[in-house]
Amino acid sequence: MLGFSGPLLLSLLVGFLEEGQEPLSHGLLYALGLAGGAVLGAVLQNQYGYEVYKVTLQARGAVLNILYCKALQLGPSRPPTGEALNLLGTDSERLLNFAGSFHEAWGLPLQLAITLYLLYQQVGVAFVGGLILALLLVPVNKVIATRIMASNQEMLQHKDARVKLVTELLSGIRVIKFCGWEQALGARVEACRARELGQLRVIKYLDAACVYLWAALPVVISIIIFITYVLMGHQLTATKVFTALALVRMLILPLNNFPWVINGLLEAKVSLDRIQLFLDLPNHNPQAYYSPDCGRLGAQIKWLLCSDPPAEPSTVLELHGALFSWDPVGTSQETFISHLEVKKGMLVGIVGMVGCGKSSLLAAIAGELHRLRGHVAVQGLSKGFGLATQEPWIQFATIRDNILFGKTFDAQLYKEVLEACALNDDLSILPAGDQTEVGEKGVTLSGGQRARIALARAVYQEKELYLLDDPLAAVDADVANHLLHRCILGMLSHTTRLLCTHRTEYLERADAVLLMEAGRLIRAGPPSEILPLVQAVPKAWAENGQESDSATAQSVQNPEKTKEGLEEEQSTSGRLLQEESKKEGAVALHVYQAYWKAVGQGLALAILFSLLLMQATRNAADWWLSHWISQLKAENSSQEAQPSTSPASMGLFSPQLLLFSPGNLYTPVFPLPKAAPNGSSDIRFYLTVYATIAGVNSLCTLLRAVLFAAGTLQAAATLHRRLLHRVLMAPVTFFNATPTGRILNRFSSDVACADDSLPFILNILLANAAGLLGLLAVLGSGLPWLLLLLPPLSIMYYHVQRHYRASSRELRRLGSLTLSPLYSHLADTLAGLSVLRATGATYRFEEENLRLLELNQRCQFATSATVQWLDIRLQLMGAAVVSAIAGIALVQHQQGLANPGLVGLSLSYALSLTGLLSGLVSSFTQTEAMLVSVERLEEYTCDLPQEPQGQPLQLGTGWLTQGGVEFQDVVLAYRPGLPNALDGVTFCVQPGEKLGIVGRTGSGKSSLLLVLFRLLEPSSGRVLLDGVDTSQLELAQLRSQLAIIPQEPFLFSGTVRENLDPQGLHKDRALWQALEQCHLSEVITSMGGLDGELGEGGRSLSLGQRQLLCLARALLTDAKILCIDEATASVDQKTDQLLQQTICKRFANKTVLTIAHRLNTILNSDRVLVLQAGRVVELDSPATLRNQPHSLFQQLLQSSQQGVPASLGGP
Repeated sequence: MLGFSGPLLLSLLVGFLEEGQEPLSHGLLYALGLAGGAVLGAVLQNQYGYEVYKVTLQARGAVLNILYCKALQLGPSRPPTGEALNLLGTDSERLLNFAGSFHEAWGLPLQLAITLYLLYQQVGVAFVGGLILALLLVPVNKVIATRIMASNQEMLQHKDARVKLVTELLSGIRVIKFCGWEQALGARVEACRARELGQLRVIKYLDAACVYLWAALPVVISIIIFITYVLMGHQLTATKVFTALALVRMLILPLNNFPWVINGLLEAKVSLDRIQLFLDLPNHNPQAYYSPDCGRLGAQIKWLLCSDPPAEPSTVLELHGALFSWDPVGTSQETFISHLEVKKGMLVGIVGMVGCGKSSLLAAIAGELHRLRGHVAVQGLSKGFGLATQEPWIQFATIRDNILFGKTFDAQLYKEVLEACALNDDLSILPAGDQTEVGEKGVTLSGGQRARIALARAVYQEKELYLLDDPLAAVDADVANHLLHRCILGMLSHTTRLLCTHRTEYLERADAVLLMEAGRLIRAGPPSEILPLVQAVPKAWAENGQESDSATAQSVQNPEKTKEGLEEEQSTSGRLLQEESKKEGAVALHVYQAYWKAVGQGLALAILFSLLLMQATRNAADWWLSHWISQLKAENSSQEAQPSTSPASMGLFSPQLLLFSPGNLYTPVFPLPKAAPNGSSDIRFYLTVYATIAGVNSLCTLLRAVLFAAGTLQAAATLHRRLLHRVLMAPVTFFNATPTGRILNRFSSDVACADDSLPFILNILLANAAGLLGLLAVLGSGLPWLLLLLPPLSIMYYHVQRHYRASSRELRRLGSLTLSPLYSHLADTLAGLSVLRATGATYRFEEENLRLLELNQRCQFATSATVQWLDIRLQLMGAAVVSAIAGIALVQHQQGLANPGLVGLSLSYALSLTGLLSGLVSSFTQTEAMLVSVERLEEYTCDLPQEPQGQPLQLGTGWLTQGGVEFQDVVLAYRPGLPNALDGVTFCVQPGEKLGIVGRTGSGKSSLLLVLFRLLEPSSGRVLLDGVDTSQLELAQLRSQLAIIPQEPFLFSGTVRENLDPQGLHKDRALWQALEQCHLSEVITSMGGLDGELGEGGRSLSLGQRQLLCLARALLTDAKILCIDEATASVDQKTDQLLQQTICKRFANKTVLTIAHRLNTILNSDRVLVLQAGRVVELDSPATLRNQPHSLFQQLLQSSQQGVPASLGGP
């Protein structure tokens, strides 16, 4: 209400100056009232803002926490991680904007009503004209707002899709680099981005229309009101005009904000619905899951009967007629178990073809599927399970933290676990032993190390029931043997174990074996019955009961060298994760320049020019009014003064003294046309000029709104394009050391900021700056004495805002930094949900989430408090200016110098000074804060290391015709001061030769491929392909000629066709042919052919099927050199044999390098290369090496076959 005291007291004060009849004391009272009202208003406004924000923060804490708790309880149908992260980032923020909008939704109409009433008091019925115009715009705005809403929803969907795609690209970045798909997949992200920008463009231009309508409104309304007023035959006076102007300005604010408030409420509603959808997803409910369908018994009895453990105490697990599916309606492959009973202490093997539902069975027991019918009972549910999933889930933490997983440290048990899981050798060479940090999802460890750490975690939890999903697949024979005897048959011998594996030779000692086929359990029985059905190898595999001789085992134990990544980034302390860098101090100038460049030089200048024109014309219109009134006043008094012809009075009101000022500081701006005494033509002349100026102003406003929208869209597109290009070109080392969450944060929230929030705030900043310039010009011309006040005021203002900006900026940065871990934590949780539940760690993760949230909330609260601190200081400064103007006006009035027209103009402007000043500093600070996003994007676009591209040699496309590979003295160290991963490797592969590469985990097998594909550059030595030095080639030129089947299958969400052939080079017939050869055609047909969707990360296929799909990819390439990195680790032996035949046939005349763990896969290769500690130890044909009694190859072979006689035949 105090806001209204301003215009009312202003009207009284101007009236006082104009009439000159009232005593001076009244004038003083009005001036004091103006000042007091301003101060009191400021204090109240400040408290209100502070309280509202406190409520908002409480709501935010609740929303973010409930989202996380829900994520922990999700059932099998889960949204993709990207979507969940968007809920956390975008939607929760939008939901909270509701707090501010809510109060304005009832406050603004009230303000509106009072303003209209006051206008009526000033100009009578004339105000109706203006009001009708304002009301006509409301439906127009409604239309615009709904269209913006619709586009907004579409844009969010495209954004979800883009973030999801980027997430997948980052997780498979190694494979993308191997295959040279950066361009193709980058183009897919760009396509998503283009659709997103399409919707953003609609939103921005509609916004521009909105802004234009409201900016042009005050001028148009005031024209209409004054025209109506004059045409109704009234006389315009200074008092009336300026009070009306101030009121129209006040009217604009509520009208202006109203659409935004409505929009904010609608956006909050959209986001609320999205969050509600997420919260409505079915929960994981063990109580209901593990109880049979008991029909209609009473609730109490039902509970007692239904959640009972298996009938016999010796039975740990029982399934009856149970049917499970990955989705609630049962459209995906179902798993049906007619009857299964597992007794305490049994070791049960589960075998079957790829994709037959082995992992699904374990997931069903762990409660991660939908139970459609039947009954599952597990003994001692509350204790949880030991779960080792097929794709090991590793947290971003030290190795010890990963294994302890929240359990207290028990040195003896810990030691036993490390020994049982064969981790001691690995830890001995890591820079910081078990305190070494592993990257996100364990990227810095080899596949085998990940699997063993996940297994160690399960073992350390000491559960009764263990579900082990193929932990032996990713390790070599020696280690697999160790795990089997020391861990599965050793430490875990007293527990019940279900073990899925393709290595049937390890199931000889099992108590029972289950054979799965197409989601059905078809046979169960002792190993001697079941294994022959699945074994592809003659019975000679049978165990001779002799353990691998420990002496030979000792001699092979070279300290394991670990995979690439660890040594890459580890400093001596073993910290892999570099703290996220945080820039200090003010946003650097180059960031502003970068944004200016992104907008484009010409556009940026055009925007500034149209902005200045707009402000100039608006001020001109107001000045013209004040001039007109002074004229009227002058003429009236000159007519009255004629009888006495007093020279003084003539002099006082002569037009020359219009821009009134003591000592004639100012001359008139331009000589004014002498008009006829207030006749109708005179009014028409003034009104015409006024309307013309207003028209020009309106045009400038439109021009500026459109140009601004175009400029910011241009910038948004440029910034994202550069970021994406740069990230895709970064070397693998960067991705190993940077958590995905951090890169994603750039792609989601920072890009969103540059798209949407930054332009919004920047627009306000520019308008405020221009407004302030105009204001100073008017004040200076109206009351030049005021200019004396400016230096002290501006010094104060400068200090206050500098003090504030420094804190605000750092707080914003801290806010961003504390938000990243929240994202990472949620992503981590969603990835390892099944493990969390099985080990019962959900409570601990919830606590951790609360701790991270608390940190972030603190930053947010501090930010808000600083805003209020600044606000109150600026308000008080504004109040001071208003009182000063009123005071100066009174003094001038006493001297008889005051020109009411100009004083009124100055005062009505000064009332908006406070708003402008606080608007300027807060919009500047916010712009700076938003520019932190541009700074973070720029940091990646400018400072990321790039892969050395090499010069394109003029070799033509098919330069690699033979396929000869030669390594000459190649040395590779991941970082200076670390042991060499490859130590002078020299060997030569003839064109068309099949070479098997073997060696213990960490002997440098995968490093060979990294050097061959130039994912890492060797520190010395060269690699020649057909005699061409690879370091001279362009990366694309090199990688397009090589094919690889990687260790970890990488698929992204999209159709089968896009996954097989991202670059779109092949016809459908070729694709089907490749699928046929990989025995996948049936599966793919059932999914809907080549256009079937694969789901996020290829979720709809089993791990083995994903590997087969990656093999099909390699079959499509026409490369002369094929590298296979343990590609068939998750495939059963029958399929494996078929694949080996396919590879033999298809790549008969090409060079094939195979890294193998199952040594039987390379027994038929031409030669075998044995690596140890990064050196070549042996290189010869398999037969020769096997006949040498002490060859390393022979020892590896022995330990893998557990003493199988060497009667297996030659190569």
